[in-house]
Order: sequence, then structure tokens, then C-alpha cells
Amino acid sequence: MNVTIATIAESNAESFRECLHTVAKEKKYIAQIEALPIERIKEFVRESVQNDAVQFVALNGPDVIGWCDIFPAWAHAVKHCGSLGMGVLPEYRGQGVGEKLILACIAKAKTKGITRIELEVRVDNQCAIKLYEKVGFIHEARKRNAMQFDGIYYDAVLMSLIAENAP
Repeated sequence: MNVTIATIAESNAESFRECLHTVAKEKKYIAQIEALPIERIKEFVRESVQNDAVQFVALNGPDVIGWCDIFPAWAHAVKHCGSLGMGVLPEYRGQGVGEKLILACIAKAKTKGITRIELEVRVDNQCAIKLYEKVGFIHEARKRNAMQFDGIYYDAVLMSLIAENAP
């Protein structure tokens, strides 16, 4: 497997959407259950590129197989905080792709003044929780009934990483 970690580019938009859609359809790892229409995704990626966003993709050749991003809060008192989101295609999980993506995002987030990174993960997603712990995230709280899929509620763990504690 020859995986490359790269800043997202406009040329990745369609493949990124397919990756996002695949993960969303699983109804387990992210809050979405399907990707937005391609025009919305293209606009989102274009804005990310223009704003030099903290957004990376994992590529196997030209195909996006995973992504990670950290978007900053907008209000003055919390602009040092960023929210992490990510996903990796099922066949590439457990191979270090997610860790490489997170570490790239953390490094870039630090250069942009993001000193606190937050995330929310379902309590039953133990693989992701272990990954986040491995790179330095700590548990802060449990959010009851945080997500609902097909009429079933799931709790989430709220986790954070302070940049000075990052790898």
C-alpha cells in the first residue's frame, strides 16, 4: 500500500465525496448518513483550499481513502479551539492511515494558533477512541444520546488535546 498524506486540493473533490459518502452510509462513525451533493462538496473544498484550511486527505494513487480536518471556532474567546473530524475507508482502517492524518492536522493546526483540539466520538467506537488516546487526546465528558441512527440513540465521548501535549 502506497498511501500519501496531502493537503486537500480541488482535484480531490469527487473522490473525497465518495470516501465521505462510504463512511457516512455506515451510520456509525460520523453524524452524516450521506455526503452532500457534489456541487456543495466542490464549494466546500474550494473554500478550504482558498483559506489554507487544516484539511488533509490520504491518497492511494488518485483515490481519497481517508480525510482529517480541524476547523477553528469563529468567536473571539474560542478562536484558539478547533474541532476535529475524520474518516477512513473500511479496507484501510487499522493500518496507520488515521494516525498519519491526525498528526498532519495537529502540526498544521499549531501553526495556525489552534491550541485546543476537540472531538466527539461514539462510545462504541473503541478503535477510534484508542487512536485518539494514542496521539494524546483525553476524555473530558460523556454526552448522552449524542447521536441517533434508525431510532437508536448512542452516547459519545468528548475528547480534547492541548497543543503543548501533542506529539
